[in-house]
Amino acid sequence: MNPLLNNLASLSEIPPILLAIVITWSLFWKGLALWKAARRGSMGWFVALLIINTLGIFEILYIFLFSEIKLDDKIKKSKEKKVKVSKSKAKSKNFKLQKGFLE
Repeated sequence: MNPLLNNLASLSEIPPILLAIVITWSLFWKGLALWKAARRGSMGWFVALLIINTLGIFEILYIFLFSEIKLDDKIKKSKEKKVKVSKSKAKSKNFKLQKGFLE
């Protein structure tokens, strides 16, 4: 077995094989989350993911929840809804004005 794993395992009294599995699990999810954050250009998320260690929990949440939420898209959608609503109101007002004019 690797001497580093043996030293770490002896310090924490965790079996070396379990420690190797946990390290592999954590590195896999951290690498995937960091890659996704870098591809999206999310510097804040990249730094947070790099610093915070939660055995892959934070990384999994980022990959499946937070990276799918795009704040810019939500803002654009809310503005588009407001524009659509105001256009439909304007059309209905114009129709009422035209209808009143014809009567």
